[in-house]
This record gives sequence, C-alpha cells and structure tokens, in this order.
Amino acid sequence: MMIHDNRQCRLGEGAFWHPERRQFFWFDIKGKRLLSQDDGQPVEWRFDRMASAAGWIHRDRLLIATEMGLAILSLADGSLADVAAVEADNPATRSNDGRADPQGGFWFSTMGRNGEPGLGAIYRYYRGEVRRLVAPVTIPNSICFSADGGTVHYSDTDRGIVWRQGLDDQGWPVGEAQVFLDLSAQDWSPDGAVTDAEGGFCCAIWGQGAVVRFDAQGQQTHRFDVAGRQSSCPSFGGADLSDLLVTTAFDGIEDPDPAQGKTYLVRTGLTGLPEPQVIL
Repeated sequence: MMIHDNRQCRLGEGAFWHPERRQFFWFDIKGKRLLSQDDGQPVEWRFDRMASAAGWIHRDRLLIATEMGLAILSLADGSLADVAAVEADNPATRSNDGRADPQGGFWFSTMGRNGEPGLGAIYRYYRGEVRRLVAPVTIPNSICFSADGGTVHYSDTDRGIVWRQGLDDQGWPVGEAQVFLDLSAQDWSPDGAVTDAEGGFCCAIWGQGAVVRFDAQGQQTHRFDVAGRQSSCPSFGGADLSDLLVTTAFDGIEDPDPAQGKTYLVRTGLTGLPEPQVIL
C-alpha cells in the first residue's frame, strides 16, 4: 500500500480509470470537486454542486452524477452541460455511487444527505433514457458489473447486504434480485465496489480500512488494507490494470489524523476490467 494522493477528501468516492487518458479520477463529494493527477501533479475540477460518480464518453468528456442529476463535464474547460434532471427538486437527497455498464449505460444512485432511511434509489441512463430501477434504498452502493454485462451487483450499505441481478442484452434488469452477500452479522458496511477479470467482487468496507474480494460463490479470498479507515471506493487501473486505487473519507471522524481521507494505491496481483465507455 502507498499513498497515491495526499489531498484529504471529506468524502472520497466514484473512483475510476480512464483508459484513453490513462488516469485515475475520483470525487470528493462534500468538497464538490473531481480529483486526478497529470504526470504526477495534482489537478482538480470544482463544481457548484455535489458530484459523486462518472463514466467516460470521450477523452475529454465525462458523464457525471450530481445532486441535480446527470451532466456532461468538459475536462478541457470544466464546464457542465445538464443532461437529465434527477431528484433536482428534492433538497433532501444527493447522488452517490455509480459506474458505467458494458452495454454503454450508466448506473447511479441517490440517497438522503444525512443517510435518512429509505430516501435512496438506483437509476440507469441508457442512450438518452433514465429509468429508476431500485427503490427504496437507504445508502445504495457497490454498483458494478460482470465482464459480459449479464449481471449487476449493488448494495445497501446501511443493511450490510449486496444483491446480484440478471441483465438482458440491453443492460436492463430481468428476473428478481438475489442476495449475494449478507455482511450484517459481522457488522460490515459494503461501500463502493468493482469486479475483476476473474469475476471477483472487490468491495470497500466502510469503517474497516480495507477492500475485500469475494469470489462468485461469495467466499472471501483477499483483503487489501489501507490507512484510511473509512474506505469508500476501489478502482482497478494502471498499465496492467493491477493497481487498485482506494478512496477514503474523513467525514464524521472527530479529529482525523493525516491518513484519513487520502487516496491509496495497492498492488493486488489481480487484474481488473477496462472501464466501459458511456454511449449518449
């Protein structure tokens, strides 16, 4: 484990690897900013609203989930162009987790600003259409996909449960969601997650300072520890997709030490999947 970025995030989230730019990106939700590095130098984009997750459209454009809905961010000049209003009229909620799917869609979630029970939902954007797919949820997280696009995972951090749901060839849910992991007995809170090339489910456990990998049968196989205890979102990247970026948060920690809220990098021995391109 090493520190990838020394900037402390109040609420780090939404980590992903941009394959064309060959850069990691991640959000500080409550800091209203997107962070990255360019040739080892820190760069950031600041917003007038909270933003939390993104998928790449082209080299210089991202589709991002914000507290007002979806918008296209120009990395060149930092401008935002609204795409779809989602819960923009509800001041009690904000966006949270999100990730692109292999079909070119983008899944994203909302939640109560203070984690209020049942205020959250999970949505999908696909070729200009937004549908609400899962509700109510308290803290929807862990959105990630199998390599073939046939399965989505998602969780309710508050309940400690991760579900697995089948998807059709257009990426829409089919059948009933099934419980994949019930981590409530060990009091683990599943946060952001990503799948690897072997079908493993790699999930940040909030409060544990770790990303834990489970195989397709739900058995724990690996644990990667970081110094920030509120580990929030992992992403595979780097030249061979074997580096695991892990965001953390200092939000809610009284007198946080310097390790809290920083962004970490772990060499895993695993191989990730390329982040899919979002189709507008």
